[in-house]
Amino acid sequence: MKLAIVGATGLVGTELLKVLAERQFPLTELLPVASAKSVGQLVEFLGKQYPVVSMDDAIAAQPEIAIFSAGGSVSKEHAPRFAAVGTTVIDNSSAWRMDPTKKLVVPELNAYTLTPEDKIIANPNCSTIQLVVAINELHKVYQVQRIVVSTYQSVTGTGKKAVDQLLEERAGQTASNPAYPHPIDLNVLPHIDVFEANGYTKEELKMVNETKKIMGDDSIRVTATCVRIPVMGGHSESLNVEFAREFELADVRAILARTPGVELVDDPSQNQYPMPKDSHGKDAVLVGRLRRDETQPRTLNMWVVADNLRKGAATNAVQIAEYLVRDLVPASH
Repeated sequence: MKLAIVGATGLVGTELLKVLAERQFPLTELLPVASAKSVGQLVEFLGKQYPVVSMDDAIAAQPEIAIFSAGGSVSKEHAPRFAAVGTTVIDNSSAWRMDPTKKLVVPELNAYTLTPEDKIIANPNCSTIQLVVAINELHKVYQVQRIVVSTYQSVTGTGKKAVDQLLEERAGQTASNPAYPHPIDLNVLPHIDVFEANGYTKEELKMVNETKKIMGDDSIRVTATCVRIPVMGGHSESLNVEFAREFELADVRAILARTPGVELVDDPSQNQYPMPKDSHGKDAVLVGRLRRDETQPRTLNMWVVADNLRKGAATNAVQIAEYLVRDLVPASH
């Protein structure tokens, strides 16, 4: 099992290597790929050093799977080249997510839809992943009609440049190469990705469109406000979810407690609720602060937190790869 990681030296690439090691992914050969200037640089995996190879060399090696985490333009250009040599690509960027010919996959929800013909598979936006994992089993029972979501997103979602900006500002310096148009330390920016003509940002519209596609239900109405906060890892979301059917809170808790990929953290009397700090290094989506919206019927408030570099990116991609290996890749490999 040859596996290529495109963007191996970035924040998500580094996390991918960690997750692959932790989950004992059955690879026999690792092909780390990064920008031309990184070729030859060493990447460590399971105590061994692997030199970064060029895109062309990785494609020539015809790996079974390539996980991309190098941005949309790289994916658009090179994912089809890998697919052309028979490699299955799992892409972390937004390049293919809304392409009607590509599957958008969260394994707990819809891995079963994958076939050997799916050569480019899209990994959803980090904020969308934790939202759909949290509501999917409830949707089966009560049918989600409308979601109002506000996000509180970590700087690691932007990348290393944003982490550096926060650390420099926290040390009392002006950021030397800022990722954001304003300071982020001691501040909150209601601005993630670029603004569209309707006043929403691309990030907000990703959540709207991806949620419907993953859940296979265009009737679900979603409205989002996405906010960047000075936190070093872990995205939080406040969800207000309106259902078609009435629910009891005790039943909601029971459903969430058995939802794959969810960890229920909901004991306010003991100050227990999901926090970004507690999500670090975890693959679970943490759910808590469950309460009825007392202003309208059949509506639930919940607070959802996940490690955006793990379930929001690396872990979800590795889980897709695990599914491929277990269920789709021919035994001869």
